[in-house]
Formats: sequence, structure tokens, C-alpha cells
Amino acid sequence: MTRIEQIETALLPQREALKNHELYSLLEDVKDIQCFMESHVYAVWDFMSLLKALQRKLTCTQVPWLPVNNSTTARFINEIVLEEETDVNELGVPKSHFSMYLDAMEEVGANTKQITQFLLGIKDLETIQGYINSSPLNAAEKSFLNFSFNVIKEDKVHTIAAAFTFGREDVIPDMFLNIIAGAERNGELVFPKMKYYLNRHIELDGDEHGPLALKMITELCGEDEHKWQEVLQVSKEALQQRINLWSSIAAQLKENKEKLQMA
Repeated sequence: MTRIEQIETALLPQREALKNHELYSLLEDVKDIQCFMESHVYAVWDFMSLLKALQRKLTCTQVPWLPVNNSTTARFINEIVLEEETDVNELGVPKSHFSMYLDAMEEVGANTKQITQFLLGIKDLETIQGYINSSPLNAAEKSFLNFSFNVIKEDKVHTIAAAFTFGREDVIPDMFLNIIAGAERNGELVFPKMKYYLNRHIELDGDEHGPLALKMITELCGEDEHKWQEVLQVSKEALQQRINLWSSIAAQLKENKEKLQMA
């Protein structure tokens, strides 16, 4: 068994907890998607900060330019930056995936005001966590973001790569597509922006990014046992943060449904 396989085996309990989370059974219609996206959008933004931290560590972003140690890993990171920061939307217009997500939120009627206001107040890495803690985000959202920025501030490339690689969800895109398809069949609005974003997410994560990210972890850790242990520890915490975020959204969905029943 390879070291990556050992990591993936050790993460199976949390992966299963995430895969079987009650949140998925509560996502029944477009209003539920609205609620989910209004919280999940912080994880979409957070992903870009992890990616940029990796770009800073694994490629040369300074002047004068100097050659990097591993051109294969540098190319992988630069390719993800190209696709995540400057992909093209359903109309062929260059946009970041985060901006596409905001467009999809607006398309389904989700509120983008809070995330937009949140981004306006960000200044730098040194003050970001104080800003997060003083923001109107809920406890799970704050904890999720604070964890990522703790990892980034520690400045260990292998643990940043671990949070980037192992801390993400697998189930949501397919589920959203099913809900969107059902809404369209019922004669409700069509959602081209949402469908394009989700299909692009599936295409890139499954076919390209996933295998290369695992190879990156292997190259960064090599035969260093301590690094592998840190990768496992950070990966477990990243998944737990995702589970906690899911639980927070599930609680909000339940509250929304109870209010609807009482109305």
C-alpha cells in the first residue's frame, strides 16, 4: 500500500461521514440550494486562498525570476490557477470559478450581499483572522475559514497541499444537477449558469485535478515520515471542518423547513 493509499484509508471514516451526512437528504428544492450556497460560497472563496498559497510556494512569483525545483508540480499549480482564476463561463467570457459561483447564486435567487460585503473589508493575511472573527459569519463558517488561514500562515507547503487536496466535498455537484433538472422539468426557471459551473467542477476535479493533486502530495512529502503525519493530521481536520460546515447548513435548512410548516 502506498503512502497516499494509507492516507486515504485513514480518512475513510470522515469521508463516509461526509458522504452520508444528513445535509444531502435536506436538499430537496431550489430554496434549499439557495440556503446551501449562501454558506458554501465561503468555502469556494477559501479554496482560492489555498491555491494561491500553493502557487506562491511551488512556482516563482517574484522578480527576478528563478527556476523552481519541480517543474511538473509548478505546471500543475499554474494550470489550476489558469482554470480556477481565469476559466471561461458558459458564454465564453473569462471568469474565475468563484465569480461563476456568484453568478449561479444570483441565477437561483441566493443572496450574494453578505459575501460581497465580506470581501470588501479584507485587507491582508496578517489581519484576515481578526476580520473573520469580527464579521457576521456564523460559528461554523468562521471556524472553517480560520482553519485554512492557520494552515496558510504556518507556511508548510505539504500541509497547505493537504488541506487543498483532501478537504473538499465530492457529492454536491451531482446532487445539485439532479435538483436543477427536476426544477426545469417542473416548468420552473432554467439554470444555465449553475449547470455549466457544476459540470465544469466535475470535469476538472475528477478527470484532471484529483490525480495530479495526489501526485503533488507524494512529491512534497517524499520519505519524510513527519511530513506524512502532518498531512494526515491536517487532512482529518480539514474534513472535520467540512463536516461541521455541513452540519451548520443542515441545521439552518431544518429551521427553514419548520418555519415553512408553521406558516
